[in-house]
Amino acid sequence: TASMQTANRSAVSEFILIGFSAFPHLQLMFFLLFLLMYLFTLLGNLLIMATIWGERSLHTPMYLFLCALSISEILYTLAIIPRMLADLLSAHHSIAFVACSNQMFFSFTFGFTHSFLLTIMGYDRYVAICHPLRYNVLMSPRACACLVAWSWVGGSVMGLVVTMAIFHLTFCGPNEVHHFACHVPPLLKLACGEDVPVVAKGVGLVCITALLGCFLLILLSYAFIVAAILRISSAEGRHKAFSTCASHLTVVIVHYGFASVIYLKPKGPQSLEGDTLMGITYTVLTPFLSPIIFSLRNKELKVTMKKTLLSKLYPEKI
Repeated sequence: TASMQTANRSAVSEFILIGFSAFPHLQLMFFLLFLLMYLFTLLGNLLIMATIWGERSLHTPMYLFLCALSISEILYTLAIIPRMLADLLSAHHSIAFVACSNQMFFSFTFGFTHSFLLTIMGYDRYVAICHPLRYNVLMSPRACACLVAWSWVGGSVMGLVVTMAIFHLTFCGPNEVHHFACHVPPLLKLACGEDVPVVAKGVGLVCITALLGCFLLILLSYAFIVAAILRISSAEGRHKAFSTCASHLTVVIVHYGFASVIYLKPKGPQSLEGDTLMGITYTVLTPFLSPIIFSLRNKELKVTMKKTLLSKLYPEKI
């Protein structure tokens, strides 16, 4: 009955995150490793942002989008990793019902904002290479601001839709979440009621459609880009055109490669260890790799960062 469901829902006031209980002897090692990776992720993204804001020659749409991407990445990791690190050192892995819903909302918001920004960056490269004469008109400061704003709005809508759908369900107990964060599949396993399968399919369809839509738009952009590059007569010109896309393309492959493992894996009995390790790749490893790829594969950014660091360390030589 409705009254019993309400009573059951109010009975689950917290969840227990048991993701790392599968590795009891490795938790301290995991804590140190993930702490170092998280600090590197933060420092890497902050360094990219500081370099872009401090160097006027980098005040172009491509680098402003990269700056927005770094912000979304910092906020995404902030929503999950500090809590995860605290749980690795604590004997109590409980998270309040409201805190769990907040974590899901922010992780989905910033995660999808990240995907939308990667899509916009693909469009930016398409305009730069395929329509260079119209670039300043199509990618004006106002147009860029609108694209970034719509990415954040889109991410927020996705976060709100998914979180409301999941936390509108009834949780009858038990309350042990087989993950290190408030992730959708393990929470769905704890929900009860006739509408759980419908919500599960709906949420899965929304997430996969959004991610697949972004990925197909990026593929379309690069199909036009490759066609345009192949028409360039000189090898140097082709290399220069492709080098402006290399870092973005590498991050897209890493981002969607790990996302496909999480969202498109075959349904079936999954071990707690396997789910935890796959979650780590997307939550810790992808954000860790992103600033490294952009710093190393983007020549202009790499040179500027090196110059900025040298000017701070050895001001008398500059």
